[in-house]
Amino acid sequence: MNVSEILEGLSANEAKLLLALDSLHGKGTPEQVFAAGGFEQPVEVMNAASWLQSKGLVQISEMARKVYSLKDRSVLDKGLPERRALNFLADCSGEVEMKDLSRAVAKEEASIALGWLRKKGLATVKKDDDRTVITITDKGRGMLLDQMDDERTLKALAEEDLPEDKLDKATIAALKSRQDMVNEKLVVSRTITVTGLGKEIIGMGIEVKDEVAQLIPELIQTGKWRDVTIRKYDVRTFAPAIYPGKKHPLTRIADEVREIFVDMGFQEIDEEYVQPAFWNMDALFIPQDHPAREMQDTFFLKNPAKIAPEDEDLVGKVCSMHECGGKTGSQGWGYKWCREESERALLRTHTTVNTIRHLWKHPEPPVKVFSLSKVFRKEAIDATHLPEFTQIEGIIMEKDASFDMLCGVIREFYRRMGFEDIRFRPGYFPYTEPSMEIEVRFKDTWMELGGSGIFRPEVTAPFGIEYPVLAWGFGFERLAMLRWNLKDLRDLYISDVDMLRQSPLL
Repeated sequence: MNVSEILEGLSANEAKLLLALDSLHGKGTPEQVFAAGGFEQPVEVMNAASWLQSKGLVQISEMARKVYSLKDRSVLDKGLPERRALNFLADCSGEVEMKDLSRAVAKEEASIALGWLRKKGLATVKKDDDRTVITITDKGRGMLLDQMDDERTLKALAEEDLPEDKLDKATIAALKSRQDMVNEKLVVSRTITVTGLGKEIIGMGIEVKDEVAQLIPELIQTGKWRDVTIRKYDVRTFAPAIYPGKKHPLTRIADEVREIFVDMGFQEIDEEYVQPAFWNMDALFIPQDHPAREMQDTFFLKNPAKIAPEDEDLVGKVCSMHECGGKTGSQGWGYKWCREESERALLRTHTTVNTIRHLWKHPEPPVKVFSLSKVFRKEAIDATHLPEFTQIEGIIMEKDASFDMLCGVIREFYRRMGFEDIRFRPGYFPYTEPSMEIEVRFKDTWMELGGSGIFRPEVTAPFGIEYPVLAWGFGFERLAMLRWNLKDLRDLYISDVDMLRQSPLL
């Protein structure tokens, strides 16, 4: 844009501001510009200044500083607690017992007065048998006829508000540490300065013209539009970014996951966060001495400390499965199963709780369900671990379910999520056999995203299930990290407004 175009495109307020700065010798505060420019409202000054800065005609500089004021004038009338105590010491020949200090200051101020007397070196405190004696020092006697630094500062603040550069740092810091003494506020002062280009524009001659920025029906209907100056717009100039309201990125990807599974014929389910260990572990054939039951992995509850399983017949079958394998031909875990251990209340450590409870209620095929919900583990918070996170869980139970079907469903899900290169490798989970782990290729690196397998007979037999149950569990946050190329899991949950504004909708 050349100089002539800039001059022609100036608004009335921009022209006023440049002329005002010219009368102020090229520099002024917004308040000075407002007084010199004939503006109607102060906000017009900074609005015009911002547009002129984007065009390179002015420069806006800011300086922030702290300004202090007296909070309560009564402190000057009463005097500081240590001043009153010091005067009382002088009236008592320089020495009093601690119990007598209440005659000079209120009971709640006694410890404050004593603390500041000692801190300022105005008095000493000594134990004398069963007495506590306060004695004035030489410095304290000298201060009887002089003002303390904080007293001078309070007196100055009573006359006017003062910036931090006109106050002693140590004194104002001490006053800030005391209640009801001073107020602190941050004051930002701005200066608007004409640039070289701005001076050139002013030298070309600026005319303040009333312009119409928007054609309203009245102007068109009456024909007055012919008699007004319509403001020209420059599509190349600065314009503020506008951010529409939109869902949080995690909410959007959760909706995407749900849409994929529902489109594939699945129904969403969920259960309570608090569960007995029976449903979280025993019903899944996880042995009672498994490391996952230790306190470092599981949040066990104090209230309620125990929750009894609902189905006593099922409890007996699960007990038999653990001890000897029931009627499945398995040897089980070969230990004495403990009912008390199975009743311990906990925060669920995986959403397989949802699917196994659904199978308990729906043991007949076909079953195609998924859940997307939170789980809890006692993890140290770092870039890849949180004590609360989300899992994507699902099962298929039907007569012709097979391992190939499991692989196909998983491949289709991740393909729809945008991952084309997927592979499986053998894994181990106490409640599935065979078991496998799922990996996707991301930026030439294989990333593990979850586990899967077919429920073992020791899991399904107590429920009377006769057909294969395909199961999987995926990490939701890790999926989101790959989608947005994040390296730290915590970035998903911090309140970063810029990240939320700039996150794409698609």
